[in-house]
Amino acid sequence: MSGAVLVAIAATVGNLLQGWDNATIAGAVLYIKKEFELESAPTLEGLIVAMSLIGATIITTCSGPISDRIGRRPMMIISSVCFFVSALIMLWSPNVYVLLLGRLLDGFGSGLAVTLVPLYISETAPTEIRGTLNTLPQFTGSGGMFVAYCMVFGMSLMEKPSWRLMLGILFVPSLIYFALTVFFLPESPRWLVSKGKMIEAKKVLQRLRGREDVSAEMALLVEGLGVGGDTSIEEYLIEPDAENTEDQDPMVVKDQIKLYGSEVGRSWVARPVTGQSMLGLASRQGSIQNPGSSFVDPLVTLFGSVHEKLPEQGSMRSIIFPNFGSMFSIGGKDPRNEEWDEENIPGDDADYAHDDEDYAEEDEDLRSPLISHQTSGTDKAMVAPASGSMFSMKPSSLIQGSEASGIGGGWQLAWKWSEREGPDGKKEGGFKRLYLHQEGDAGSKRGSLLSLPGGDVTGDTDYVKAAALVSQPALYSREFIEHRANGPAMVHPSQTAGKGPSWRDLLEPGVRRALVVGVGLQLLQQFSGINGVLYYTPQILEQAGVGDLLSHMGIGSSSASLLISAFTTLLMLPAIAVAMRLMDISGRRTLLLTTIPVLFLSLVVLILGNLIKMGTTVHAVISTISVVLYFCFFVMGFGPIPNILCAEIFPTKIRGLCIAICALTFWIGDIIVTDSLPIMLNAFGLAGVFGFYAVVSFIAWVFIFVKVPETKGMPLEVITEFFALGAIHTSEDKD
Repeated sequence: MSGAVLVAIAATVGNLLQGWDNATIAGAVLYIKKEFELESAPTLEGLIVAMSLIGATIITTCSGPISDRIGRRPMMIISSVCFFVSALIMLWSPNVYVLLLGRLLDGFGSGLAVTLVPLYISETAPTEIRGTLNTLPQFTGSGGMFVAYCMVFGMSLMEKPSWRLMLGILFVPSLIYFALTVFFLPESPRWLVSKGKMIEAKKVLQRLRGREDVSAEMALLVEGLGVGGDTSIEEYLIEPDAENTEDQDPMVVKDQIKLYGSEVGRSWVARPVTGQSMLGLASRQGSIQNPGSSFVDPLVTLFGSVHEKLPEQGSMRSIIFPNFGSMFSIGGKDPRNEEWDEENIPGDDADYAHDDEDYAEEDEDLRSPLISHQTSGTDKAMVAPASGSMFSMKPSSLIQGSEASGIGGGWQLAWKWSEREGPDGKKEGGFKRLYLHQEGDAGSKRGSLLSLPGGDVTGDTDYVKAAALVSQPALYSREFIEHRANGPAMVHPSQTAGKGPSWRDLLEPGVRRALVVGVGLQLLQQFSGINGVLYYTPQILEQAGVGDLLSHMGIGSSSASLLISAFTTLLMLPAIAVAMRLMDISGRRTLLLTTIPVLFLSLVVLILGNLIKMGTTVHAVISTISVVLYFCFFVMGFGPIPNILCAEIFPTKIRGLCIAICALTFWIGDIIVTDSLPIMLNAFGLAGVFGFYAVVSFIAWVFIFVKVPETKGMPLEVITEFFALGAIHTSEDKD
């Protein structure tokens, strides 16, 4: 796990550079105006500041789809190169037009960092600390701003401050970022799996997780490539197998799933029930119009039900599933097939079910069958090679330990074989994928612990209550059922889904619902006033009398504004640290609903401070406290969480494309707010502008309460499955 933390810290250096740039241009523009005599050319002055935003907007339009095609890591390398080259250009800058070019390239670097770093961290971080690690970009961005403000403030005290040096010194940290992206950061394992690079993905996961056995998570990554279009919720009681026979074929057992524990010869069965699961109850309530809560999206109710009735230790340390062992093993080789090997698999190429021979030659990882059906003997087990196996129903090869067997957040991945009689009288069958989630406390009357291998009997009953998201698996082929000679292979999704994302994928109901959440959060974040308060903090505090106090200390007005900005940025850092601690405990939704009311009240106080005459000291104290509270609570909630959620709620196949759409919304909103501030100030005054921001903050709270679900402690693949399920419920409601 320490590997994932170090990788996340290294990746967020890009956000540090973005925050650094925001602070340095705010100070440098004061001196740029004097050298190029821009006092009479406000448009050109504004263009120098806004060119970075323009560059970020341009690059964002294509960064997502490109990252889905060539990978996350190459795009971050490009980001570091843009920062480095732009710093050298700005350090040189013989005229304003060269400076504009440098600012444009700097915007390219900022746009790529803001778009891709949260995506990259989400795809590499463990489920239990994903929110904490994805708050790091906010922390490093604010830290970069603080360091840059301090640096620029120190330079402003020099006899002849150099704006070129203020901007050009960016090349030092950008060179460090380049070295980290090239020599330290691995490619995202989810992206590697989406391209069929199974061996490389396994190696990266082993490095990130710090253990050899990453079989369960490898299975999860492959299954995440296919979001179920027929997702449903089923409820089970998981109990010991009464017959306890090893040679029973689980694929022919009806109305139950057979699961193998970590102890050889010990097996379990999951029997379907109704009315036992909080998740199932929420699903049934969500599919009908509930008069008491009809204004709340059923999706929010579904997600919320996952976090109810959890064990006392929370989802990060499930007290049942760790002892449950791996239900199906990835990477376990069948003893009868020792000739199988990760890179050299014997057999006819026709059996690999490759539709695209050219692509197969490109990537040797896909030359082995991902799943093969062994029919020799009476033990009809599902086994496969380590390079791409999905599950093995052979208890002797099962793995030990909770870290390897779970997929995060108390969830387990399993499969079942469904069989029915078709219209022609022939039996038809296929696999179903299950994301299983334990529900109920230990000793609960409705469900309690059973006697597990190595454990004690707890409670009065002998079953475990669990809910399951059931849908079509990603690895599926009709040929699998036909039992061809030599064993047909399952087809990797990258073979059938094409070599890149498609705009048509955006039309999927679950994706559309996720886009509403992502785009809505990004727009509301920008229009809630962060840029207005940020840009006018020096003016607000100067009007309140703080500037006069600093001038008496011998600090000029320009230096005073930089010092004030540095001070307010410094106060953000402990607030972000608190948010990092709470992100995976209280959750994203709870933090948003708790912090936004403080933003609203802070804006109301600033409005009153501009409308009501009061003493200079009182005005200074009230305004300063309001501004500090606004910043601190913004960076605890509305600052990092929109990017965190956008990196969590989209399917792997088009995650980059969807995040690019959300990021484009962010930059367009940023440009609109920035450009409209002077106009709004002239028309309505500072009180009117803050009044508008206060109204948007209230609307944002309502939107979050109604539309934004809680995603803490849930694997990314389970989150996207829930969005698909929520879309089904909504369409049923309309019908």
